[in-house]
Amino acid sequence: MLKIVSTILLVCFFSGFCFSQSEILSEKDLNNQPVDSILSWMRANSTTGENLDEFHRIGLKTLKRSLKTENDSLISKIHESLANWHSYNGLFSPDSVVYHAEKALAYHLKGDDQKKIADTYRSLSIDYLNTGQLDKAQEVLFRSIELYEELKDDAGLGSAYRTLGVKYRVMEDYEKSIYYTNQAIPLLEKTENYSELAIAQFNLIIGYGELGEYEKAYKATEDCLEIVKTKVPEEIFIPIRAYSYRGEVYTKAKDYDNALKDYLAAWELCKKHIGEERCATYRTEIGQIYLLQKNYGQALDHLLAGVSAYEDKDQGGIIQPYLDLAEAYIQLGDYENALLYKDKAYTNSKNLLEGKIENIESEMAIKYETGKKDETLASQAALIEQKSKTQTLFIVIASLLFVFLLSLLYFFYKSKKATRIIRAKNAENELLLKEIHHRVKNNLEMVKSLIALQSAQIEDPATKDAMIASQNRVQSMGIIHQKLYQGTNLGSIEMKDYFINLSEGILDSFNAEDQVKIECAMDNLDLDVDTAVPIGLIVNELLTNALKYAFPKQQPGIINISLEKDTHQNLKLQVRDNGVGKTDGLAPKGTGFGSQLVKLLTRQLNGKMIERNDNGTHIEFDFLIRKSA
Repeated sequence: MLKIVSTILLVCFFSGFCFSQSEILSEKDLNNQPVDSILSWMRANSTTGENLDEFHRIGLKTLKRSLKTENDSLISKIHESLANWHSYNGLFSPDSVVYHAEKALAYHLKGDDQKKIADTYRSLSIDYLNTGQLDKAQEVLFRSIELYEELKDDAGLGSAYRTLGVKYRVMEDYEKSIYYTNQAIPLLEKTENYSELAIAQFNLIIGYGELGEYEKAYKATEDCLEIVKTKVPEEIFIPIRAYSYRGEVYTKAKDYDNALKDYLAAWELCKKHIGEERCATYRTEIGQIYLLQKNYGQALDHLLAGVSAYEDKDQGGIIQPYLDLAEAYIQLGDYENALLYKDKAYTNSKNLLEGKIENIESEMAIKYETGKKDETLASQAALIEQKSKTQTLFIVIASLLFVFLLSLLYFFYKSKKATRIIRAKNAENELLLKEIHHRVKNNLEMVKSLIALQSAQIEDPATKDAMIASQNRVQSMGIIHQKLYQGTNLGSIEMKDYFINLSEGILDSFNAEDQVKIECAMDNLDLDVDTAVPIGLIVNELLTNALKYAFPKQQPGIINISLEKDTHQNLKLQVRDNGVGKTDGLAPKGTGFGSQLVKLLTRQLNGKMIERNDNGTHIEFDFLIRKSA
């Protein structure tokens, strides 16, 4: 205890000012105290449910002050705190959460904290899911996954895969939701992220329930409750939601007794920790089960309380609770209230018709009140008949319009869902393809390392040179796969950057960085993989040959590489050095394997090679790419 108190005192001392969690900040505090100290107060109060009226004013005032500091990290933290508060307390629309989360991301992107950027991408994906922006959610989620993989962050990757499971759950693709959740669970267990591990079970409870695999859904619930009980007992909302989700599964399985037990458990647990008023919406679920059990009195009490809570929160989109409430009133013989809630459920579809009827009734009343009683009596029958015809006409028109709109909505939703699925599959395939290139590159690196280990134990110079040449060939292919998974275009390689990377690797293998300079005199040029690989191997052989023979006795030199494409899409490759050149009549050095490989690859690309000795060696290739394709 003494240690905790000492720590708090130190924090207060170094921050310059310390606020208690429940303390309301005065206008003087807001203007004079350090922004960091006020931010600490905001973080302490963002999830307490206290100071609701004051928090937003304090947050906006602090944000305004932070903008003047031009401290990107500080500004982003304040936006994050405001987003968390909006999300937790539900006083603003989800769009306000997204606004502050996007602002936080924008300021994080100005810095170089890749871990924080990845975390913010993942958090923003959840906010997009809550507002139904599934495409944006998918986009930022895949960005976070790429960053986590680069950082080798298992904890972040586990969270991202769990969120991907949520995304597919929202899209009602429950099999994929379960698949990605099961990918996340080992990572969350490994990194001891028990809160998210428990929350991940929600995807399994809902997914297995929707697929009819009820026993697996029940087991996922027990796993969730056990994790909270043994690892994170302070997490009060997780078991509440777990009981509620399992109640839905029991309802689907028509096991109403167990469904009622779980819904009651969720409600009681919620009341215990956050108060009865904020938990009243859970009572609609309890009322629904009592209705199914034909216990109409109990159903009515709970449904009324739940519906009232929804209406107090201005959540006007509820329909089923109204219909359930109407059914309870019908069964209890209270047809007036039953009709009231039936009308609430179907208000939007009846507005037009009711308006027309009211016009007719108003016209009749005006005529009567202005002394035209005789005319009113004479025309009453005609008006009643006209009212009936008008009512029938409007019912027919409204029905046709309703059917037409339903058809449009159905086809629109179906098309939008198909588009989302296609985009999701494309993004998933791209991610998998990058992973394949990544693994191929890693495997080639392993092969290169094995060759290096083997060559270190070889004393014969000729054999050692052959092993180094093999390393360079493997490296030339490995660089291509590295460029593919790091780039934005999975089908092509930018050759100038590739030649620069290849040159640096070969110079390093010969320890010739200070002796020989390799220049790439060419514009940026993208080539497909099938063309880039053989050209890369050719250049690798020529550079290796030049470094071995063109500059004897540590003679300095320059090697020039150029590659260009003509108007017919054919390629011209030139590699030249200012070394000693070749002596006529002198037998070639080495095994000759490299020369054979160059000739073979040249034929593969339907090319021809010209070699000249003029102040060094100049080798030129013309590749007829269209014919070779």
